[in-house]
Amino acid sequence: MAHQIETPQMNMELVDIPGTSLKASPIALGTWAIGGWMWGGTDEAEAIRTIHEAVDRGITLIDTAPVYGFGRSEQIVGKALAEGARRKRVLIATKVGLDWKDGQPFRNAGSARIHKEIEDSLRRLRTDVIDLYQVHWPDPKVPIEETAAAIAGLQRVGKIRAIGVSNFSPAQIEAFRKVAPVHAVQSPYNLFERAIEDDVLPYCRDRNIAALAYGALCRGLLSGRMTEQTRFAGDDLRKRDPKFQAPRFAQYLRAIERLDRFAQANYGRRVIHLALRWFIDRQDSMIALWGARRPDQLAPIAGLSGWHIDSSAMVEIDRILSESIVDAVGPEFMAPPDQLAA
Repeated sequence: MAHQIETPQMNMELVDIPGTSLKASPIALGTWAIGGWMWGGTDEAEAIRTIHEAVDRGITLIDTAPVYGFGRSEQIVGKALAEGARRKRVLIATKVGLDWKDGQPFRNAGSARIHKEIEDSLRRLRTDVIDLYQVHWPDPKVPIEETAAAIAGLQRVGKIRAIGVSNFSPAQIEAFRKVAPVHAVQSPYNLFERAIEDDVLPYCRDRNIAALAYGALCRGLLSGRMTEQTRFAGDDLRKRDPKFQAPRFAQYLRAIERLDRFAQANYGRRVIHLALRWFIDRQDSMIALWGARRPDQLAPIAGLSGWHIDSSAMVEIDRILSESIVDAVGPEFMAPPDQLAA
Protein backbone atom coordinates (compact mmCIF):
# COMPACT_ATOMS: atom_id res chain seq x y z
CA MET A 1 0.00 0.00 0.00
CA ALA A 2 1.44 3.39 -0.97
CA HIS A 3 1.18 6.53 1.10
CA GLN A 4 2.38 10.01 0.21
CA ILE A 5 4.78 12.48 1.76
CA GLU A 6 3.91 15.93 0.47
CA THR A 7 6.27 18.83 1.20
CA PRO A 8 7.49 21.66 -1.05
CA GLN A 9 10.68 19.62 -1.52
CA MET A 10 9.50 16.04 -1.85
CA ASN A 11 6.39 14.22 -3.01
CA MET A 12 7.27 10.54 -2.84
CA GLU A 13 5.61 7.33 -1.80
CA LEU A 14 6.44 5.97 1.62
CA VAL A 15 7.98 2.50 1.75
CA ASP A 16 6.30 -0.18 3.83
CA ILE A 17 8.47 -2.19 6.20
CA PRO A 18 6.67 -5.52 5.71
CA GLY A 19 5.40 -7.33 8.76
CA THR A 20 5.08 -4.08 10.71
CA SER A 21 2.95 -0.93 10.69
CA LEU A 22 6.06 1.15 9.97
CA LYS A 23 6.43 3.22 6.81
CA ALA A 24 9.48 5.25 5.83
CA SER A 25 10.57 7.69 3.17
CA PRO A 26 12.58 6.00 0.39
CA ILE A 27 15.49 8.31 1.24
CA ALA A 28 16.68 8.13 4.86
CA LEU A 29 19.38 10.06 6.70
CA GLY A 30 22.44 8.01 7.63
CA THR A 31 24.47 9.47 10.50
CA TRP A 32 27.82 7.67 10.52
CA ALA A 33 29.59 10.82 9.31
CA ILE A 34 27.66 12.96 11.81
CA GLY A 35 29.29 10.92 14.58
CA GLY A 36 32.66 12.24 13.40
CA TRP A 37 34.70 9.07 13.88
CA MET A 38 36.46 8.06 10.65
CA TRP A 39 35.07 11.21 9.00
CA GLY A 40 37.44 13.87 10.34
CA GLY A 41 35.33 15.02 13.30
CA THR A 42 31.91 16.64 13.57
CA ASP A 43 30.28 20.01 14.19
CA GLU A 44 27.37 19.35 16.55
CA ALA A 45 25.41 22.50 15.76
CA GLU A 46 25.66 21.90 12.02
CA ALA A 47 24.79 18.22 12.48
CA ILE A 48 21.62 19.18 14.37
CA ARG A 49 20.68 21.66 11.64
CA THR A 50 21.20 18.87 9.08
CA ILE A 51 18.87 16.51 10.95
CA HIS A 52 16.24 19.26 11.25
CA GLU A 53 16.55 20.02 7.54
CA ALA A 54 16.16 16.33 6.68
CA VAL A 55 12.95 16.05 8.69
CA ASP A 56 11.59 19.30 7.26
CA ARG A 57 12.28 18.02 3.72
CA GLY A 58 10.21 14.89 4.30
CA ILE A 59 12.78 12.33 5.46
CA THR A 60 11.07 10.10 8.02
CA LEU A 61 13.82 7.62 8.94
CA ILE A 62 17.07 8.47 10.77
CA ASP A 63 19.64 5.66 10.89
CA THR A 64 22.43 5.65 13.47
CA ALA A 65 24.53 3.29 15.61
CA PRO A 66 26.37 3.34 18.96
CA VAL A 67 29.75 2.85 17.28
CA TYR A 68 29.35 6.02 15.17
CA GLY A 69 31.53 8.31 17.22
CA PHE A 70 31.26 5.88 20.15
CA GLY A 71 27.90 7.22 21.24
CA ARG A 72 28.27 10.68 19.73
CA SER A 73 25.99 10.14 16.74
CA GLU A 74 23.18 8.75 18.86
CA GLN A 75 23.52 11.67 21.29
CA ILE A 76 23.28 14.21 18.47
CA VAL A 77 20.29 12.43 16.90
CA GLY A 78 18.54 12.32 20.28
CA LYS A 79 19.18 15.99 20.94
CA ALA A 80 18.07 17.04 17.45
CA LEU A 81 14.83 15.07 17.53
CA ALA A 82 13.94 16.29 21.02
CA GLU A 83 13.70 19.84 19.66
CA GLY A 84 10.34 20.84 18.24
CA ALA A 85 8.77 17.42 18.90
CA ARG A 86 10.48 16.03 15.80
CA ARG A 87 10.72 12.58 17.37
CA LYS A 88 7.01 12.10 16.61
CA ARG A 89 7.66 12.70 12.90
CA VAL A 90 10.37 10.11 12.29
CA LEU A 91 11.42 6.52 12.82
CA ILE A 92 14.71 5.91 14.61
CA ALA A 93 16.83 3.01 13.41
CA THR A 94 19.92 2.10 15.38
CA LYS A 95 22.14 -0.93 15.76
CA VAL A 96 23.72 -3.33 18.23
CA GLY A 97 26.54 -5.85 18.28
CA LEU A 98 29.74 -3.83 18.03
CA ASP A 99 31.90 -3.14 21.07
CA TRP A 100 35.03 -0.98 21.22
CA LYS A 101 38.19 -0.51 23.21
CA ASP A 102 40.55 2.47 22.96
CA GLY A 103 38.69 3.69 19.90
CA GLN A 104 38.91 0.34 18.09
CA PRO A 105 35.63 -1.46 17.28
CA PHE A 106 35.15 -5.22 17.29
CA ARG A 107 32.17 -7.53 17.03
CA ASN A 108 30.24 -8.49 20.14
CA ALA A 109 26.67 -9.66 19.62
CA GLY A 110 26.32 -11.69 22.79
CA SER A 111 23.19 -11.44 24.92
CA ALA A 112 24.87 -9.45 27.71
CA ARG A 113 26.21 -6.88 25.25
CA ILE A 114 22.79 -6.52 23.60
CA HIS A 115 21.03 -5.88 26.91
CA LYS A 116 23.59 -3.25 27.85
CA GLU A 117 23.51 -1.53 24.47
CA ILE A 118 19.74 -1.18 24.29
CA GLU A 119 19.68 0.79 27.53
CA ASP A 120 22.59 2.99 26.45
CA SER A 121 20.96 3.68 23.08
CA LEU A 122 17.55 4.50 24.57
CA ARG A 123 19.22 6.98 26.94
CA ARG A 124 21.35 8.65 24.26
CA LEU A 125 18.46 8.82 21.79
CA ARG A 126 16.09 10.23 24.45
CA THR A 127 13.34 7.80 23.54
CA ASP A 128 11.48 4.95 25.19
CA VAL A 129 11.36 2.75 22.08
CA ILE A 130 13.59 2.17 19.05
CA ASP A 131 11.60 1.71 15.86
CA LEU A 132 14.09 -0.50 14.01
CA TYR A 133 16.85 -2.31 15.94
CA GLN A 134 19.51 -3.90 13.74
CA VAL A 135 22.36 -6.29 14.48
CA HIS A 136 25.28 -4.32 13.02
CA TRP A 137 27.51 -7.25 11.96
CA PRO A 138 27.26 -11.02 12.43
CA ASP A 139 29.51 -12.18 15.24
CA PRO A 140 31.19 -15.52 14.46
CA LYS A 141 32.00 -16.04 18.16
CA VAL A 142 28.33 -15.98 19.18
CA PRO A 143 25.64 -18.34 17.87
CA ILE A 144 23.21 -16.42 15.70
CA GLU A 145 20.41 -18.06 17.66
CA GLU A 146 21.63 -16.40 20.88
CA THR A 147 21.72 -12.99 19.23
CA ALA A 148 18.27 -13.46 17.68
CA ALA A 149 16.73 -14.64 20.96
CA ALA A 150 18.05 -11.57 22.80
CA ILE A 151 16.67 -9.22 20.14
CA ALA A 152 13.30 -10.99 20.10
CA GLY A 153 13.12 -10.54 23.86
CA LEU A 154 13.55 -6.79 23.48
CA GLN A 155 10.66 -6.72 21.03
CA ARG A 156 8.44 -8.71 23.37
CA VAL A 157 8.93 -6.20 26.20
CA GLY A 158 8.30 -3.24 23.92
CA LYS A 159 11.77 -1.69 23.78
CA ILE A 160 11.96 -2.11 20.00
CA ARG A 161 9.27 -2.20 17.32
CA ALA A 162 10.96 -3.96 14.40
CA ILE A 163 14.04 -6.13 13.91
CA GLY A 164 16.77 -5.82 11.33
CA VAL A 165 20.18 -7.23 10.49
CA SER A 166 23.07 -5.54 8.74
CA ASN A 167 25.91 -7.03 6.68
CA PHE A 168 24.37 -10.52 6.93
CA SER A 169 24.44 -13.12 4.17
CA PRO A 170 21.21 -14.92 3.18
CA ALA A 171 22.33 -18.03 5.11
CA GLN A 172 22.91 -15.94 8.23
CA ILE A 173 19.57 -14.17 7.82
CA GLU A 174 17.86 -17.54 7.44
CA ALA A 175 19.44 -18.80 10.67
CA PHE A 176 18.34 -15.64 12.48
CA ARG A 177 14.78 -15.97 11.18
CA LYS A 178 14.42 -19.40 12.74
CA VAL A 179 14.38 -17.65 16.12
CA ALA A 180 13.17 -14.10 15.46
CA PRO A 181 11.52 -12.19 12.60
CA VAL A 182 13.63 -10.04 10.28
CA HIS A 183 11.79 -7.02 8.95
CA ALA A 184 14.71 -5.23 7.29
CA VAL A 185 18.18 -6.03 6.00
CA GLN A 186 20.83 -3.31 5.68
CA SER A 187 23.75 -3.76 3.28
CA PRO A 188 26.23 -1.65 1.32
CA TYR A 189 24.70 -0.82 -2.05
CA ASN A 190 25.08 1.91 -4.63
CA LEU A 191 25.75 2.31 -8.34
CA PHE A 192 29.35 1.19 -7.81
CA GLU A 193 28.93 -1.50 -5.14
CA ARG A 194 26.31 -4.03 -6.18
CA ALA A 195 27.36 -7.45 -4.91
CA ILE A 196 24.10 -7.88 -2.99
CA GLU A 197 22.20 -8.04 -6.29
CA ASP A 198 23.41 -11.64 -6.54
CA ASP A 199 22.06 -12.84 -3.19
CA VAL A 200 20.74 -10.46 -0.51
CA LEU A 201 18.37 -8.44 -2.70
CA PRO A 202 16.69 -11.46 -4.31
CA TYR A 203 16.41 -13.05 -0.86
CA CYS A 204 14.69 -9.94 0.55
CA ARG A 205 12.41 -9.57 -2.49
CA ASP A 206 11.27 -13.19 -2.37
CA ARG A 207 10.57 -13.07 1.38
CA ASN A 208 9.02 -9.60 1.53
CA ILE A 209 11.78 -8.04 3.65
CA ALA A 210 12.66 -4.34 3.40
CA ALA A 211 16.16 -3.55 2.11
CA LEU A 212 18.11 -0.62 3.50
CA ALA A 213 21.14 0.42 1.48
CA TYR A 214 24.00 2.22 3.16
CA GLY A 215 26.64 4.13 1.25
CA ALA A 216 24.07 5.42 -1.26
CA LEU A 217 26.55 7.99 -2.58
CA CYS A 218 29.58 5.71 -2.09
CA ARG A 219 31.33 7.82 0.58
CA GLY A 220 30.58 10.99 -1.38
CA LEU A 221 31.91 9.81 -4.74
CA LEU A 222 28.48 10.01 -6.37
CA SER A 223 27.88 13.55 -5.14
CA GLY A 224 29.66 14.74 -8.28
CA ARG A 225 31.77 17.19 -6.27
CA MET A 226 35.10 15.36 -6.20
CA THR A 227 38.11 15.76 -8.49
CA GLU A 228 41.51 14.10 -8.72
CA GLN A 229 42.76 16.90 -6.46
CA THR A 230 40.34 16.00 -3.64
CA ARG A 231 42.21 15.09 -0.45
CA PHE A 232 41.06 13.71 2.90
CA ALA A 233 42.38 14.63 6.34
CA GLY A 234 42.59 13.19 9.84
CA ASP A 235 40.98 9.81 10.42
CA ASP A 236 38.82 10.00 7.27
CA LEU A 237 38.23 6.40 6.14
CA ARG A 238 38.56 7.41 2.49
CA LYS A 239 42.32 7.69 3.04
CA ARG A 240 42.36 3.86 3.02
CA ASP A 241 39.39 3.22 0.72
CA PRO A 242 40.74 1.58 -2.48
CA LYS A 243 38.26 3.55 -4.59
CA PHE A 244 39.97 6.79 -3.65
CA GLN A 245 43.49 5.61 -4.53
CA ALA A 246 45.21 5.80 -7.91
CA PRO A 247 44.63 4.45 -10.48
CA ARG A 248 41.08 3.47 -9.47
CA PHE A 249 40.08 6.97 -8.37
CA ALA A 250 40.45 8.29 -11.92
CA GLN A 251 38.31 5.44 -13.28
CA TYR A 252 35.48 6.20 -10.86
CA LEU A 253 35.69 9.92 -11.56
CA ARG A 254 35.49 9.18 -15.29
CA ALA A 255 32.33 7.14 -14.71
CA ILE A 256 30.80 9.96 -12.66
CA GLU A 257 31.52 12.48 -15.41
CA ARG A 258 29.77 10.28 -17.98
CA LEU A 259 26.83 9.56 -15.66
CA ASP A 260 26.45 13.27 -15.00
CA ARG A 261 26.29 14.00 -18.73
CA PHE A 262 23.72 11.19 -19.13
CA ALA A 263 21.57 12.59 -16.30
CA GLN A 264 21.68 16.11 -17.73
CA ALA A 265 20.89 15.01 -21.28
CA ASN A 266 18.02 12.67 -20.38
CA TYR A 267 16.45 14.14 -17.24
CA GLY A 268 17.81 17.64 -16.74
CA ARG A 269 19.30 16.39 -13.46
CA ARG A 270 22.80 15.79 -12.10
CA VAL A 271 24.64 12.61 -11.13
CA ILE A 272 23.62 12.90 -7.46
CA HIS A 273 19.94 12.85 -8.47
CA LEU A 274 20.59 9.89 -10.77
CA ALA A 275 22.37 7.94 -8.02
CA LEU A 276 19.50 8.42 -5.57
CA ARG A 277 16.62 7.99 -8.02
CA TRP A 278 18.29 4.74 -9.15
CA PHE A 279 17.48 3.23 -5.72
CA ILE A 280 13.85 4.26 -5.78
CA ASP A 281 13.32 2.62 -9.17
CA ARG A 282 15.45 -0.44 -8.48
CA GLN A 283 13.29 -2.57 -6.18
CA ASP A 284 10.17 -2.25 -4.01
CA SER A 285 10.70 -1.80 -0.25
CA MET A 286 14.11 -0.24 -0.85
CA ILE A 287 15.37 2.59 1.37
CA ALA A 288 18.59 4.47 0.54
CA LEU A 289 20.64 5.93 3.41
CA TRP A 290 22.09 9.34 2.58
CA GLY A 291 24.96 10.45 4.82
CA ALA A 292 24.56 14.23 4.57
CA ARG A 293 26.57 16.31 7.06
CA ARG A 294 25.39 19.82 6.18
CA PRO A 295 21.88 21.17 5.52
CA ASP A 296 22.78 22.36 2.01
CA GLN A 297 23.78 18.83 1.02
CA LEU A 298 20.10 17.84 1.24
CA ALA A 299 18.98 20.27 -1.46
CA PRO A 300 18.99 17.57 -4.20
CA ILE A 301 15.91 15.98 -2.56
CA ALA A 302 13.88 18.54 -4.50
CA GLY A 303 15.06 16.95 -7.74
CA LEU A 304 14.06 13.34 -7.01
CA SER A 305 10.33 13.53 -7.74
CA GLY A 306 8.46 13.54 -11.03
CA TRP A 307 10.69 11.27 -13.13
CA HIS A 308 11.81 7.65 -13.37
CA ILE A 309 14.73 5.58 -14.64
CA ASP A 310 13.26 2.97 -16.98
CA SER A 311 14.78 -0.38 -17.94
CA SER A 312 16.53 0.92 -21.07
CA ALA A 313 18.17 3.70 -19.04
CA MET A 314 19.28 1.14 -16.46
CA VAL A 315 21.02 -0.77 -19.26
CA GLU A 316 22.74 2.39 -20.48
CA ILE A 317 23.92 3.21 -16.94
CA ASP A 318 25.42 -0.27 -16.66
CA ARG A 319 27.18 0.19 -20.00
CA ILE A 320 28.75 3.44 -18.82
CA LEU A 321 29.99 1.75 -15.66
CA SER A 322 31.46 -1.27 -17.45
CA GLU A 323 33.29 0.92 -19.97
CA SER A 324 34.63 3.38 -17.40
CA ILE A 325 35.69 1.16 -14.50
CA VAL A 326 38.10 -1.62 -15.41
CA ASP A 327 39.37 -2.34 -11.90
CA ALA A 328 36.26 -2.29 -9.71
CA VAL A 329 36.50 -2.91 -5.97
CA GLY A 330 33.88 -3.33 -3.25
CA PRO A 331 33.45 -2.02 0.32
CA GLU A 332 35.14 -4.97 2.03
CA PHE A 333 37.77 -2.76 3.66
CA MET A 334 35.11 -1.42 6.06
CA ALA A 335 34.45 -4.72 7.86
CA PRO A 336 35.41 -4.57 11.56
CA PRO A 337 37.54 -7.37 13.06
CA ASP A 338 35.90 -10.25 14.87
CA GLN A 339 37.95 -9.33 17.92
CA LEU A 340 40.91 -7.13 18.82
CA ALA A 341 44.40 -8.55 18.58
CA ALA A 342 45.95 -9.40 21.92
